[in-house]
Amino acid sequence: MSKNIPVIAIDGPSGSGKGVITQRLARAFGYHILDSGAIYRLIGLVARKHGVSLEDEAALAALAEKLDVSFKTTGDAEDPLAIWLEGYDVTRDVRTDEAGVDASKVAPLAEVREAIRLLQRSFKRPPGLIADGRDMGTVVFADADVKIYLTASAQARAERRYKQLKDKDISVSLHSLFMSIRERDKRDMTREVAPLKPASHAAIIDSTSLSIDEVFDQALAIVTGKLD
Repeated sequence: MSKNIPVIAIDGPSGSGKGVITQRLARAFGYHILDSGAIYRLIGLVARKHGVSLEDEAALAALAEKLDVSFKTTGDAEDPLAIWLEGYDVTRDVRTDEAGVDASKVAPLAEVREAIRLLQRSFKRPPGLIADGRDMGTVVFADADVKIYLTASAQARAERRYKQLKDKDISVSLHSLFMSIRERDKRDMTREVAPLKPASHAAIIDSTSLSIDEVFDQALAIVTGKLD
């Protein structure tokens, strides 16, 4: 039955706009959403809650296998996607810097990635799924009906993040953001397990000089053309 459920895989580096495009496509098609990056953050959150070391690969994998998580669109421009864990809204907890650091520690662990992969695939259910991440089209949903690789220059992504933080009155250095993004790109693209790269036959959208509406229009045209 699941073979007939369409999957749209959207991969790309941090800050490329994957989350926004995923949410807008989900609204357009009425599909479910998988925010794979949030799941790694949730593993760290649950590990801290249960006193599990972030170096205990087997214990972390066991937590991943039992993770009770769901994603819900909110219609709120500030927080368009709510993340629920074990019946509680943990959206704000997942978006903290601490959660991001924890995610970077658990993401390279092979046993954890394998356990999470099974969880990620469980999100494939009618009427369809839009999966946002870094290895959705290459590993998790290698047979996805539509594969999109969304990218942008490191400078453009740093400037977008800088504006977001400034709008929230958070003081930050544009240069430090740029360097952080470059370092994150290098880690993601050179890791041994599931490195970040465009999937075979993926449509590539470079959003460096595009507005979010222009990116969405391109993505919508790609998806519509593939699913028709």
